[in-house]
Amino acid sequence: MAMFILISGILSVLHVAYLNPVFSPEDEFHFKTWMAENGKTYDLREYYHRLHIFTQNRRRILEHNADRPSYTMGLNQFSDLTFAEFKKAFLLHEPQNCSATTGGHPRQAGPYPDYVDWRTRGDYVTPVKTQGHCGSCWTFSTTGCLESVTAIATGKLLELSEQQLIDCAQDFNNHGCFGGLPSQAFEYIKYRGGLMTEDGYPYKGHDSTCKFQPEQAAAYVKDVVNITRYDEMGMLDAVARLNPVSFAYEVTADFVHYKDGIYSSTKCKNTTETVNHAVLAVGYGEQDGTLYWIVKNSWGTSWGRDGYFLIERGRNMCGLAACSSYPLPLV
Repeated sequence: MAMFILISGILSVLHVAYLNPVFSPEDEFHFKTWMAENGKTYDLREYYHRLHIFTQNRRRILEHNADRPSYTMGLNQFSDLTFAEFKKAFLLHEPQNCSATTGGHPRQAGPYPDYVDWRTRGDYVTPVKTQGHCGSCWTFSTTGCLESVTAIATGKLLELSEQQLIDCAQDFNNHGCFGGLPSQAFEYIKYRGGLMTEDGYPYKGHDSTCKFQPEQAAAYVKDVVNITRYDEMGMLDAVARLNPVSFAYEVTADFVHYKDGIYSSTKCKNTTETVNHAVLAVGYGEQDGTLYWIVKNSWGTSWGRDGYFLIERGRNMCGLAACSSYPLPLV
C-alpha cells in the first residue's frame, strides 16, 4: 500500500511536470545552472515547484530588460521565491509608525556638491552584510548608520551588533525579526547604554533572549535626529554635510531582482504606512539628468551592485523620505 502511494505521488509530479509542461528544456538548463551557483537542492516535488517559480521570475526579468528601462534586473539568490514568500522572510511585517520619535534636522541652504559617496571619503562605511531569513533590515540600517557616524567622529570604524537590537529593543516599539525602525533603535541605544560590537554579540538571524552587557558597549547615541517627513532635500543636506542617513521605503516585487541602474517604480506608494524595508543612504549623484541616491542594502554582496543600489532621488520614490533619521554619537 505504501509503495502504491509513493508511486502514485511520483507519477502525479511527473504528470504535472512533463504531460503539461510550462517550461522548456532551456528553462530547466538555466534553473539547474542557477541551482549549482547558489548551492540549492530540492526533493522531486519541490524541484518542479521551484522550477516553475524560477521560470516565471526569469521571464519577467527578460521582459523587463528588453524594454530598455532605467534599471536592469537579474537572477539572484531570491529567484526561486514568490514575492509573497520573499516578503514573509525578508521584509518588515509590523506596521511602522514613522512619527514615533521627536527631533528635527537643522537643514542649511547649501550649496551642495553634485556627487557624494561616503565610501570614498575615508574608512567610514562597513562592508555589506546579510540579514538572512529575518525581517531585521532595520537593525542593519541602524548599525550601518551608527558605524559611520561614530567613525566620522572618532576615526575608528567598528562593526556593531544587529543581534543586540533584535533581542533587546522591543520596549522601543521594535519587533525583532518582524520589523522595527532605525529611529526607534537609535532611541533604544541612547536610553539603554550603548551597542556592543558584532564580535561581542554576534548575529544569529532569529529572535533570542537579550544578552546585552553594558560594560562591553562600543558605540553610544547622544541624541536621535529625525529629518522632517517627506523632506528629501533635508536628507540630501545631511548626507552632503554630515554623514550617511537611515531611511525606510516600500519594496515591491520588481525591486527584488534589481541588478544595476537607477531604480524607479510606478507600483510602489510614497506614504509612511507602506514602508517595509530599511536601508542606508551613503551618497547621491546624477546620471543623464536623473538624480539618484547611493544605498547600502543588507542582502549580501551578490545582490544588486555588490550589495548596493541606486534609486531615483527628488520624487520621494517608494516613500524613501517618509521616515529618515541618523544618530548623534556620544564620544
